[in-house]
Amino acid sequence: MTFDKRTVELIALGASVAVNCQPCLQFHINEALKVGITELEIKEAIQVGRTVRKGAAHKMDQFVSTMIEDELLISRGGEGCGCR
Repeated sequence: MTFDKRTVELIALGASVAVNCQPCLQFHINEALKVGITELEIKEAIQVGRTVRKGAAHKMDQFVSTMIEDELLISRGGEGCGCR
C-alpha cells in the first residue's frame, strides 16, 4: 500500500509538531500547500500533532514523577538508552 502525497504531508505535519521540529514543520507546510491541502486541513493536522505531543509529555512527566518518588533514578541506574 502506498499513501498519496496529501496523506503523507498531513502525517508529516502532525509528526513534525509532535517531535518539535520547526524546520520540518515549515518544509511540510510548504509541501502541503503545493499538493492542494487547505489551510484548515493544515491547522487540523497541526492540532493532532499538538495533542500527541501533549499526551506523550504528560505520560513522561508522570513516569519521571513516579521514578523520583520511588527513588529509582538513583537506586537502579539502568543500562541507558544510548543517548550518552
